[in-house]
Amino acid sequence: MDIRVVERDWAARGFSCDTWTDPPGQTWRDYTHDTDELLMLIDGEIEIHLGGKALYPTIGEEIFIPAHAPHTVINTGATTNRWLYGYQQIGDRFIFPCKKGGRA
Repeated sequence: MDIRVVERDWAARGFSCDTWTDPPGQTWRDYTHDTDELLMLIDGEIEIHLGGKALYPTIGEEIFIPAHAPHTVINTGATTNRWLYGYQQIGDRFIFPCKKGGRA
């Protein structure tokens, strides 16, 4: 997978693109965002809870997380994982605020 291709694709669709790294067992529980988010695993393993379902994306598989949708992201692997994430651009800027458990 070529991360530069993903960055260009997401930018063309109005999304930012950054890399996140988590150690084994890291859990980001019940987060929401004020804008749509894209997520793509690039190394390791990940479990995503979204809309009452557990998702286990493969490397390179894009996951769409709608604005205001509570979601949990877990590194279920034995090694560090890396994943791309991006937030939808609103107007002439990207919106980055996130909320835990629906609270600011």
